[in-house]
Amino acid sequence: MSHVQRRATELALDETTVTALRAALKTTADEVVQAIIDEVPSYANALSGSMGGTIRRAVRTALGHYLDVASGNATGGDAGDAAYELGRGEVRDGRSMDALLSAYRVGARVAWRCLAAGAVPAGLPAAEVAKFAELTFAYIDELSAASAAGHADELAARGRVHERHLEQLVRDLLTGASPDALLAAAQRAGWQPPVSLTAVLLPAAQARPAYRALDPSTLVLDDLPDALGVLLVPDADRSHLLRRLADRTAVVGPARPWTRASASYERAVRARSLSTDIRDTEDHLPELVMSADTEAYADLRARALAPLRTVPATTARRLEETLRAWLLHQGRREEVAAALFVHPQTVRYRMSQLRELFPDLASPHRVLELTLAVGLRSGDAFFDRHGRELP
Repeated sequence: MSHVQRRATELALDETTVTALRAALKTTADEVVQAIIDEVPSYANALSGSMGGTIRRAVRTALGHYLDVASGNATGGDAGDAAYELGRGEVRDGRSMDALLSAYRVGARVAWRCLAAGAVPAGLPAAEVAKFAELTFAYIDELSAASAAGHADELAARGRVHERHLEQLVRDLLTGASPDALLAAAQRAGWQPPVSLTAVLLPAAQARPAYRALDPSTLVLDDLPDALGVLLVPDADRSHLLRRLADRTAVVGPARPWTRASASYERAVRARSLSTDIRDTEDHLPELVMSADTEAYADLRARALAPLRTVPATTARRLEETLRAWLLHQGRREEVAAALFVHPQTVRYRMSQLRELFPDLASPHRVLELTLAVGLRSGDAFFDRHGRELP
């Protein structure tokens, strides 16, 4: 038995009192509605016009049901269901639960004043007046609780739907859906497209914590393969973003127009496949270019460096190191010698060997092929722009 039902059992208004109170229902309902309009700003417009009439009827119905409960002829279930739906409707109308609870408080005060004013002249004994007050406010409390539950459930349901729309938008962005499809997905998610998006690839467990420190419009997905997550950061200040992610195991792709976020994501994925130590893909463009088509690179390397296969392996490795340094330092012998920690005469000797192996070494086309070919020491070892091997 609910609190309201116990109070009603203790009170059980007689028929004479109930009849007198029912006669004043319309006036009471009108006073309740007017007080809410006057005291709760959120309802000033909602209770005017045709909507006002509907709500007045709803208030009269609730008061009538209350009198049924007070006379022992009903339970609170139906009114509770209606209050629950009212709470849900407040979310749809864009009002907070605070506004509805304020309306309940105002309504309870005015309803009690009007009901008491009718019950006492109708003969309600003084000893029962206190019980009548307790029942009135207990009834309003139950309606308030039911509305709060409806409001919370509607918010949760809308939040889940919104979250699903946002997740689908991320998936569409990562797969490179058409601009029209992306725009439609953004509208469904209620997400305002920025000028650009920057993809950040990081372990799934770090995705949500990192997301909370970034722009609220950042998109997040934490269920990618290999236990990875991705953030799509709108209009990012790159240096600021990198500082924010300093304590994360993150790979930051390039900024791209928002409908081409997949390009930023794909570059971050490829950079991570090269090395787990890469953080900013902009610092590793040469390696990324050379690894864009690994089979083509292997073919180029095999063809360009074929002459080295005619000499012993140890000699070939030494000559390849010299060739790389010679290309990086544009043939400046002293700088090449310093880079290799050898005497300049050693460089002269090795370069004469290389010119015998590569007669067209001065050809621009040959220089281009060899520059690309020696960008890697082997098929799996990558070097940064300073010639240092990446882990």
